[in-house]
Amino acid sequence: MKKEVKDTIIADLGEKIKAYPHFYLIDVTGLNAEATSNLRRKCFKSEIKMVVVKNNLLHKAFLASEIDFEPLYGSLKGNTAVMFTQTANLPAKLLKEYQKEGVPSLKAAYAEESMFVGADKLEELAALKSKNELIADVVALLQSPAKNVVSALQSGANTIHGVLKTLGERPE
Repeated sequence: MKKEVKDTIIADLGEKIKAYPHFYLIDVTGLNAEATSNLRRKCFKSEIKMVVVKNNLLHKAFLASEIDFEPLYGSLKGNTAVMFTQTANLPAKLLKEYQKEGVPSLKAAYAEESMFVGADKLEELAALKSKNELIADVVALLQSPAKNVVSALQSGANTIHGVLKTLGERPE
């Protein structure tokens, strides 16, 4: 491969690392063409960009990045594909479908500004909540006390109204 081509690939990987806040390094050893094609289709449907890379070129893209990816360097062995995504837990959920087959397997991930190394981190990554899920949880928690207050006031108004009506209808 010519140096110009390598430089272009490194620059392209660097742009993807900047553009996507989360990425997964997966081992695609053992995937045939059909299985790879199916995985790419599933990634496309889930808005995940999957790229098979040379470890050396990805290592150089990591070095050129502003973030220190040193904990991930040990994962750059064998056949590697990178799954770039905007939502941290989507690739983990996709990889869990393949967990029984063992291919592809998780090598490492950079999600929510943290690094996860090893296939044993898949459950932890799948349990991560996306930004939208966290916002929905916070909104639900904030609405809960307000709903309780409104409900109590409404039931209290009915009680007071009933007491006043009863008192008004009583003979003196």
